[in-house]
Amino acid sequence: MIGDGKDSTNQRENTFVADGTTVGFLTDVTLCIGCKACEVACKEWNGVPDDGYVFTGQSYDNTGALSGSTWRHVQFHELDAPAGREGGGAAPPDDLGWLFYSDVCKHCERAGCLEACPTGAIVRTETGGVFVQDDVCNGCGYCVVGCPFGVIGRRDADLPGGGGAYKCTFCYDRQKGGGGPACAKACPTESIRFGPLDLLRAEADRRVDTLHARGVTGATLYDPRDTSVGGVHALSILVGDPERYGLPRAPEVPSTRLLRSWLSAGLTTAAMLAITALAFALAAR
Repeated sequence: MIGDGKDSTNQRENTFVADGTTVGFLTDVTLCIGCKACEVACKEWNGVPDDGYVFTGQSYDNTGALSGSTWRHVQFHELDAPAGREGGGAAPPDDLGWLFYSDVCKHCERAGCLEACPTGAIVRTETGGVFVQDDVCNGCGYCVVGCPFGVIGRRDADLPGGGGAYKCTFCYDRQKGGGGPACAKACPTESIRFGPLDLLRAEADRRVDTLHARGVTGATLYDPRDTSVGGVHALSILVGDPERYGLPRAPEVPSTRLLRSWLSAGLTTAAMLAITALAFALAAR
């Protein structure tokens, strides 16, 4: 648990909504065993429909990616070295390792989906989560292209709630009831932790230092605070390049490009007006 156990996450959960504490996830790939308990718990608690039970051919990964009907997705990565040594020293050539990563919505500090939503269906909760109000969403899909991580998606029309956009809700209903997210509760190895974001960041830094001391020099904390996203509320301890897990090294909120777009359009318009004016002036001579 977070800290020394005297003030554990479980003991503080029922105060988060009341006092407006900013909360988050911490997912640690070095602790995940790929059991998919988080996926199952998420679907069961939130009533998320199945994905069609499609065989992807990607090891034991039958869900493929995050979508409107998959809010937690466990990735399976086969390695040429045991996960404990990946990025941290040589391994015998016949060794095989695994890394499992339970991906989820990042609940960005500056959320592209929230900025893009034209109906106000996406809101920020008092604990910092980004929440989609199903009854307000009109299914326009602007949030889908506005997400730097490709997390949110529209659900297939033939599924319950089809046509609308869906993603992880941070189990906001459970938070209001005094509990934590179902995925974190179900994780048997505590590879998914939930609690105050500032404590999780401190815990993540300590964990990365510990892994480095053990020889896993490729361990890093994924929390892009120096980008336009401004950091995330779903931290990840990774081993190796973030792009291996489908995470951009420097995610950017699409709206940050609007200024350049408008400036380019303005300069183009000014140039066209100047050329037109010059043409008229020359014709009048």
